[in-house]
Amino acid sequence: MQHTFIRDVLIEIGEAVCKKVHRSLQEQTVEQRSAVYKEGEDDTIYQIDRDVEEILIPILEKNAKVLNGIVLIAEGIGEDTNALVLPKGKRAESAALRIIMDPIDGTRGIMYDKRSAFFLAAAAPNRGAATSLIDIEVAVMTELPTSRSISSDTLWAIRGKGAHGFTRNLLTHDITKREVAPSKSKTIIGGFAQIARFFPPGRDLLARIEDELIETIMPDMPAGKAIIFEDQYISTGGQLYEMLMGHDRFIADIRNVLYKKLAKEGKRPGHVCHPYDICTKMIASEAGVIITDVYGTRLDAPLDVLSPVDWIGYANAHIRAEVEPILQHLMKKYGLLT
Repeated sequence: MQHTFIRDVLIEIGEAVCKKVHRSLQEQTVEQRSAVYKEGEDDTIYQIDRDVEEILIPILEKNAKVLNGIVLIAEGIGEDTNALVLPKGKRAESAALRIIMDPIDGTRGIMYDKRSAFFLAAAAPNRGAATSLIDIEVAVMTELPTSRSISSDTLWAIRGKGAHGFTRNLLTHDITKREVAPSKSKTIIGGFAQIARFFPPGRDLLARIEDELIETIMPDMPAGKAIIFEDQYISTGGQLYEMLMGHDRFIADIRNVLYKKLAKEGKRPGHVCHPYDICTKMIASEAGVIITDVYGTRLDAPLDVLSPVDWIGYANAHIRAEVEPILQHLMKKYGLLT
């Protein structure tokens, strides 16, 4: 793989998407940005999502031949297949790369100009349908800031070479180094830590598990004092960013096992994380953040747009040792794990 070249192409796309979204925030109304373009197989595709497709495809097209062919995997790309092979006429099985991408992760937050979203992309050698998250060798995430911000962070990693970042001034285009530094704290007490529960149903059970987790870690918590803070960031990329910047110490997104439990009870499931949402997990891993599945093993999933993904992130080994045994016990207690 041409790792550095691939990184540069993904950074170029991320920058172009950032400019497009930032301009849309200034020129379009909320109603224009939030108009539904179409209902995807597992998510709603808004007009703001559709607009950036016109930006990213040409950049990939002009580089696809040099990269010996690309299979692009993204929600709403390639008509009904959610995959697009470039250059045109190339057969998927002969393409060198699979690139999985979420052009705007956190659409609902950014289209209302509430909070940054993120462009997420990762590349792996093409192993056909068997290609998975653990095959990823290059990952890039670019912040898509609100209209009130003039700065955008880009974080990237090449397997085995650590996590890196820079900040781009959207007015002057100046670039400065951005340190990637997960928290070194040995406890979640006093910091930001949370179980994701931003979409119903089942939020009451997730909150109960979180409460019991905190009470178990600190059974003698003083009355009237806040000892844990939470941030329900409606963007997996945003959640990873907060861990990479040292802001959040622990995050668990266990919606899939929750909804499996609810389905057995005859209740409807809700929206879950997908591989394109978590495709930049390698950046976190390269920075020292520990990312696992619900069983505490290495997180993996096919490079597609439909597979459900549960993931748990610990800022470091100390946080994992403090939280994981209790969380595993509680997930089993409430029937999320058997």
